[in-house]
Amino acid sequence: MTRLSRTVRSCGAAMVVLIGLIATPGIARADDLTSGQWYVSFLKLAAAHKVTTGAGVTVAIIDSGVDATHPDLRGRVVSGADFTEGGQVSTGDGTRDIRGHGTQMAGLIVGNGRVQGVAPGATIVPINDHTTTDAPSSGALVEGIKWAVAHNVDVISISAGGPDSPLLKRAVDLAIQHDIVVVAAAGNVGQSTELRYPAAYPGVVAVCGVDRQGNHSSVSATVPPPVLCAPSDNISSTYPGSRYAVGSGTSQATALVAGSVALIRAKFPSISAADVVNRLADTATDKGELGRDNVYGYGIVNILDALVKDVPLLGESAAVAASTGQHGTNDGGSSGRWEPWYLALGGLVFLVFMAVAGAASAALVTRSRRQR
Repeated sequence: MTRLSRTVRSCGAAMVVLIGLIATPGIARADDLTSGQWYVSFLKLAAAHKVTTGAGVTVAIIDSGVDATHPDLRGRVVSGADFTEGGQVSTGDGTRDIRGHGTQMAGLIVGNGRVQGVAPGATIVPINDHTTTDAPSSGALVEGIKWAVAHNVDVISISAGGPDSPLLKRAVDLAIQHDIVVVAAAGNVGQSTELRYPAAYPGVVAVCGVDRQGNHSSVSATVPPPVLCAPSDNISSTYPGSRYAVGSGTSQATALVAGSVALIRAKFPSISAADVVNRLADTATDKGELGRDNVYGYGIVNILDALVKDVPLLGESAAVAASTGQHGTNDGGSSGRWEPWYLALGGLVFLVFMAVAGAASAALVTRSRRQR
């Protein structure tokens, strides 16, 4: 078996609890559906949706497909692709979910019913990368990314991880070159550290999870070092057959961050993918060590601040730093990070200062000697 043919593992919960049919809303476990929507208030979605709902943005979910007939998803899912056999040719449109995982992710991004998505106005493009044995395929993931790039999506959400491979790296690089924001799960505790791609690739937004208190989730891995984190524990969402499910894992956190990216791309349609990520990182609520750390990344995604705060574009930040002596500071929990470029500039200024001071000192000594 080649390395590429090895399977990719989803980063959702080991346990998924199915709850109420929409046709019978009063049945047992309905409370789990309400309780599992805690991320809605945690992320201040009501306020964020007054700014934008993500309309006009397309999010490719590369997963097990999406049940487009679910009541909470109707009108928000278009035809995608199906690489069930791991081949290079799509055999379907991705709107049939063979496992349920993809439908859960879709609800967290565009849910418009009992499940409230982060970007309910966005559009989901489902891409099935699972094999007939219900396991994600590394080869199909590569083809799914390439297909998403060819169809000009704005965001790619991958709630799974697998081994490194040149073909996967090339596909991810292609997406980044086409100004697509790639969001991927950092992985769950207990999963092999080699199954951390594409999250571990440079330029990918690696996502870890936090609990209801905003603390690092016990299910969330910290390798690779994350970029952002989001709610991951006991999250309720849509499930095939008009049902709902509750699960935990960095899969859920990844979908919530992908939805956040959709909102930013809708509010700021002219900025680059790099600036979208920079805006989310710069406004994130800092946790753990000051600045980026190996547990929380830059912090918990703060959607409202990312939508309304003034964040210089990457091309402008050097000028801002030179004129104000600051970089990326805000009052919403971000760290005011100093990048290597600014440290180098500070070092150069210091050296010039020392040279001038040394010359002045030498001149004074010479003058003193002449006066004797």
